[in-house]
Amino acid sequence: MQRMLLSVFLSFACVAAWADSPRVARRKPLTANVGVVSVGLDTYWKQCPGLLEDMMKKEGRFADRIAAHQVKVTRFGMSDNPQKAHALIPAMKAADLDLLFVDMVTYATSSTFAPFVRELNVPIVLVALQPDSRLDYEHATIYKQLYNDDLCSVPEFTGVAIRYGRPVADVIIGQLDGDAKAAEEVRQWCAVAHVLHDLRRARIGLMGHVLEAMYDMQVDPTAICRSFGCHVALCEPDEILPFYRNPDPAQVEAMKKRILGFFDTPDPVSDPWTEKLTARDLDVAAKAAVALEKFIEKRDLDGFAYYYEGEAESLTRELVTNFIVGNSLLTAAGFPMCGEFDLKNCVAMMIFDRLDIGGSFAEFHPIDFERDTVLVGHDGPHHLNIAAKKPVLRSLKKYHGKPGKGAGVEFNIKEGPITMMSIGIKADGTFKFVVAEGESLAGPIPPTGNTNTHGKFPPDVRTFLRNWTMEGPTHHFALGIGHHAAELKKLGRALGIETVVVTEGK
Repeated sequence: MQRMLLSVFLSFACVAAWADSPRVARRKPLTANVGVVSVGLDTYWKQCPGLLEDMMKKEGRFADRIAAHQVKVTRFGMSDNPQKAHALIPAMKAADLDLLFVDMVTYATSSTFAPFVRELNVPIVLVALQPDSRLDYEHATIYKQLYNDDLCSVPEFTGVAIRYGRPVADVIIGQLDGDAKAAEEVRQWCAVAHVLHDLRRARIGLMGHVLEAMYDMQVDPTAICRSFGCHVALCEPDEILPFYRNPDPAQVEAMKKRILGFFDTPDPVSDPWTEKLTARDLDVAAKAAVALEKFIEKRDLDGFAYYYEGEAESLTRELVTNFIVGNSLLTAAGFPMCGEFDLKNCVAMMIFDRLDIGGSFAEFHPIDFERDTVLVGHDGPHHLNIAAKKPVLRSLKKYHGKPGKGAGVEFNIKEGPITMMSIGIKADGTFKFVVAEGESLAGPIPPTGNTNTHGKFPPDVRTFLRNWTMEGPTHHFALGIGHHAAELKKLGRALGIETVVVTEGK
């Protein structure tokens, strides 16, 4: 991993106008390895001269559209008999695919597809995008029918995949041109590919222990690796401490300027635990942020979940309880940071970030029965790119429910559609996605140095909360902007994880 974390944080400016909210630059660009293979029947090519060429033009148009979604596209050409299908397997494996689109350009026998199902351990999406809206019936020919026969073999393919015990991830049916619904489904699968690409390559650091008595936080790192692909790197606070004990003064000063340029520091309002950001808390937050970046670079991490207390009044406690500012900056840059040792929610936050919808660390706070909303938030970390306005830093004289004191991050997220997801664990040890779509409403939030947002969910706040809690989520969840249950259901299918959308049909 190149030595880039610090340079990223020190080089980018507040690029968006504060009226449009700030934006933190992404550490790594979104990408994925996506394959496209066409299927057909070789018998047709001699019978219908020019048909093969027309089929490949169709596939080329489809491949070009995929490439527009920040993915690397590998085209494998035409599979039109069993021998060619088997011959393509080595190249497909070498491409290290995150997703394979099978372009059903015309009728094909399932033998041109079955080897992919058997040999590849990637989600396969069948794409039946017909070029014409209908046949010109009065002037129809077999050639024209074959040119539009994208759907014909879909049932044969899906049936064989099920017989192999490897069902396809999805089938996209529509028109090749001018079909917004089909185009959106393709975009969603490319977004899912971004998630899959990074999950199976990620190194997520895990430091400390569960906040005592939080039984829902417990998780097996092996189960995380099995289900999502990411490696869990076990870390120690003493690995970060040397960077904090011996800081580079120039880097700390640069980080202070970065923080003060990004956050407001207002006077306290109603909470006696809060005060205007102190010089000491700013200094501690900046030193902790710089130390955290250096540690992450050293361990080559892509995310971090932690909880540690340390001895009272020790340098270790000062460090580990003051990650909040640095970890919010990191989270917004695409590096999910998750407090309270919630490794599952770190994965959820990474999923949301790779869908490019945010991914704040959140839980439920008091209900507003007058507005029919519930406050959703936490004391950090948060995805600053989804803030409604310039976020706030307040000094907290103590952290509620935890040891330590220092700077706290406060903001509410952008108004409009929101999505949240918790990763729960079922009795058999497998994971479960619990998802909801709602709205972020304008409204006052408590000036307590914590992030909060008024969330409104159908059909009403108390019914929603009952429906949500009855599905067995972890009490933390990832919070993002926009409605994205469709992508999360697709991701669940790709990973073989049960996905429940509690607001669906409400």
